[in-house]
Amino acid sequence: MISDRPARALWTRIVPPGFARRLELMEFLMPDTVAPAQAVGTTLPASISLPQLSDSCSAPVGTGQFGEGDAEESEPPGKRGVGPRTGAREANLDNQATPKGTPRGGTGSADAPSDAIPMSPGARAFRDRVFPGATDADWADWKWQLRSRLRGPETLERAFHPTDDERQTVAELGDRLPVGITPYYASLIDPNDPSDPIRKTMVPVAQEFKMAPGEQADPLGEDADMPVPGLVHRYPDRVLFLVTSFCAVYCRYCTRSRLVGKTGEYHFNTAQFEKALAYLRATPEVRDVLISGGDPLTMNDDRLDWLLGQLRAIPHIDFVRIGSKVPVVLPQRITPAFCAMLKKHKPWMSIHFMHPREVTPEVAEACGRLVDAGVPLGSQTVLTAGVNDDPATMKELMHRLLKARVRPYYIYQCDPIPGSAHFRVPVEKGLEIIEALRGHTTGYAVPTFVIDGPGGGGKIPLMPNYVLGRDGDDIVLRNYSGKVFRYPDPRPQEAPVIETRTLPVEVAVGASAPEPVLVGVHSNGNGTNGHHRNGDHAIGNGANGHANGHTNGASKGRRNGQANGNGHANGHANGNANGQAKRGRKPSGA
Repeated sequence: MISDRPARALWTRIVPPGFARRLELMEFLMPDTVAPAQAVGTTLPASISLPQLSDSCSAPVGTGQFGEGDAEESEPPGKRGVGPRTGAREANLDNQATPKGTPRGGTGSADAPSDAIPMSPGARAFRDRVFPGATDADWADWKWQLRSRLRGPETLERAFHPTDDERQTVAELGDRLPVGITPYYASLIDPNDPSDPIRKTMVPVAQEFKMAPGEQADPLGEDADMPVPGLVHRYPDRVLFLVTSFCAVYCRYCTRSRLVGKTGEYHFNTAQFEKALAYLRATPEVRDVLISGGDPLTMNDDRLDWLLGQLRAIPHIDFVRIGSKVPVVLPQRITPAFCAMLKKHKPWMSIHFMHPREVTPEVAEACGRLVDAGVPLGSQTVLTAGVNDDPATMKELMHRLLKARVRPYYIYQCDPIPGSAHFRVPVEKGLEIIEALRGHTTGYAVPTFVIDGPGGGGKIPLMPNYVLGRDGDDIVLRNYSGKVFRYPDPRPQEAPVIETRTLPVEVAVGASAPEPVLVGVHSNGNGTNGHHRNGDHAIGNGANGHANGHTNGASKGRRNGQANGNGHANGHANGNANGQAKRGRKPSGA
């Protein structure tokens, strides 16, 4: 086959497509031949798409929620390849452990292509230890990375020193979320440290088998918001389009652990895609589509090109996003040809980062290629115990992301999937992290902390309470360092009276505010001696506060808001108080 890029591009234009496709299929299935370079701009459909295949080759095909046809297809509609179907064979290859020293799918070339993602010293040392027969060209080949993933006890033993807990849990997973770690990503893991943060997210332990109260297989209620299979329409103007159940790696805290790595429940095929596209064409209020799965970047270039083209052809869709972890765990996927394809469609991309160590030279190169291709990048991070649940780690991650030209976007509270209790941390910890970022570093490094409301509530943002309340015509605020400031904000005479949280007036402007309020919980009893100009109910602010002295007083105002306070204040703006209002409203409790 022709491997020179210019000659290859000419060859694809003059050789009949059917003949070319037969040659490509033969070449892919021969283990020691040189894979042809893909010419930028060509649209030949791939004959086989290993990343689209399931991690469970024993699962039935043609059944499940999506119901029609075989399991996830590898080619765009209308461009079926000739020759035998090879899905079963490739699925079996993917489920077999690679014998030591015998890398599968090698290109036969010792040198990586000139446009390959460079290999760092740590990755090279890992490859030489765990995959001694693999060449530089193998390591640079993203499909080799997928075929050579660490999947079971044998490959894990070669890469790490598993604990008895890890070893036994992997052996007993059954049909639960499988193990899958690309060789590149495995090279980042400390083989001798079970508490290694990346290892904790990849290697299962027995705690996954323990179901805690409130945990659900579909905690976000996505299935209930599907007007057609695979398309979640929850928000008014945007949808989530699930396009594959395959991932390059399987995160142990995955929100869609019910879906990924299997074919028994969901099938992603042409019929499903067409139903989703038909719904989108008929729903003009949808302007924003998030493509997710699984991981869409495990799809072949041509299939993703086709799907993006179909979405871009819908007039009212003006914003397309892709959610992926592939740039982090498989940076070799971000080839020049792939970037050229994305550049045509102008999507945005949300990339799943978890720890500062993930931002390697390889990942920075991959992100740089995407940005240079005009793809804006944002990050999404799941707050996870023992991985990133401290301010210093999270700040370092955000700084490294900015250096890689990735804008921190979301920090998620871990979703309550079955067996995830050991990953979840108190919500206050997330607020503490945001408190440590806001004002202490650039605003671009401060993501939004959210809880995805269980049962379909959507993303609910949380942040420390910087609005301490209203005092007459002033809004009382505190800054990142805890100092108090007043902003003049007189209310129009006709404005309705709104119950607001107020600060004890003893705190002077410019003085240090009470300790940072982490949760905006009402606490009553900030009574003062005197009159509030607008006569508002005095409701305090914060969580678990005590007081600086006692204040017994009555606050009476023009709008009949009377409160009797018996408050404590020691810096949390939280007091205990009993109050009464003439209109019969009871003071709110904490």
